[in-house]
Amino acid sequence: MSDKLKIAMFGHKRIPSREGGVEIVVAELATGMAARGHSVVCYNRRGHNVAGAEFDGERLSEYRGVALKEVLTLDAKGLAAVSSSFFASLRAAFGGYDVVHIHAEGPAFLCALPKLFGKKVIVTVHGLDHQRAKWGRFASAYILAGEKNAVRFADSIIVLSEGVQRYFKEKYGRDTVYIPNGVRAPEILAPRLIREKYGLEKDGYILYLGRLVPEKGIHYLIEAYGKVNTDKRLVIAGGGSDTDSYAAELRSLAAGDERILFTGFVQGQLLGELYSNAYIYTLPSDLEGMPLSLLEAMSYGNCCLTSDIAECAEVTGEKALQFRKGDTEELRAMLQRLCDDPAQVEGYKRDAAGYICGKFNWDDVVERTLELYR
Repeated sequence: MSDKLKIAMFGHKRIPSREGGVEIVVAELATGMAARGHSVVCYNRRGHNVAGAEFDGERLSEYRGVALKEVLTLDAKGLAAVSSSFFASLRAAFGGYDVVHIHAEGPAFLCALPKLFGKKVIVTVHGLDHQRAKWGRFASAYILAGEKNAVRFADSIIVLSEGVQRYFKEKYGRDTVYIPNGVRAPEILAPRLIREKYGLEKDGYILYLGRLVPEKGIHYLIEAYGKVNTDKRLVIAGGGSDTDSYAAELRSLAAGDERILFTGFVQGQLLGELYSNAYIYTLPSDLEGMPLSLLEAMSYGNCCLTSDIAECAEVTGEKALQFRKGDTEELRAMLQRLCDDPAQVEGYKRDAAGYICGKFNWDDVVERTLELYR
């Protein structure tokens, strides 16, 4: 394999984009590799941002040294990912690449094709996607088949947590490579746009920021927060992902509590201001791969409260607080305690950014991934 590699990536929706954690990972890896002199092509889906056409970015052919190529996509629920991955796998198989890097379990269903044509195939498992509540029986079966194909055909499988690494070893006897996600130190922003748009001030709100999908446990948060005696608002920031019915359910749960604000999908300065000025960031998930929003929240110096699943605990160590997964009463009690004890909140805020930025670094992730390619 030559010193400078020709690399193809697919399985994401599109870059540059914040439609999900996969898109952030692909962008960081691809641009980092391009900056080191490698030739990188990312196969983007056609179609609109999952949060709505109003969030569509400019259609680019190049992004920070990475070539962007759109593939045919059937723009319908359940078909967009399958169709775009199929056509991306064809183009990757017949392209002159050294490495084809597939992201997520569903797209890995097709990993045998580039392998058949002599490519080195890497699969990153961003989470055990077949377990996600939003998928129906057929979609879950297809994603699980993708997992099994990755085990059978991929040269290497990257996992983002030690728990998922154990899962592959115990279920399949397959060794995997643990390379967690990274984070970069952000610019802390004053509450200008969020004050104008939502009336939010620094330390005036509890923040959830992520996709509105059932496995994130947002329904637990709304139920628990409704019983907390505080004038701090609850801000739920994020869009759905084939989950309109769940988003409607959340709004119904929150009806009548004027303290709860749904912002919809956010990006850019709004996103940075929300992270910069939260009193607490909370992630009550039942299931995660490696939550990028949690890394980002800590990088902004937030006091974080998460469920006690291993994928969150591996990120935070002792620099954040946990409650028992799904236990709304314990979540309520911890929210109340933190609202009543700003000194404790400040203590966690003081340590968060230095800890997380020292532990997880995108430059290190890029170098470790390139080493695996070779």
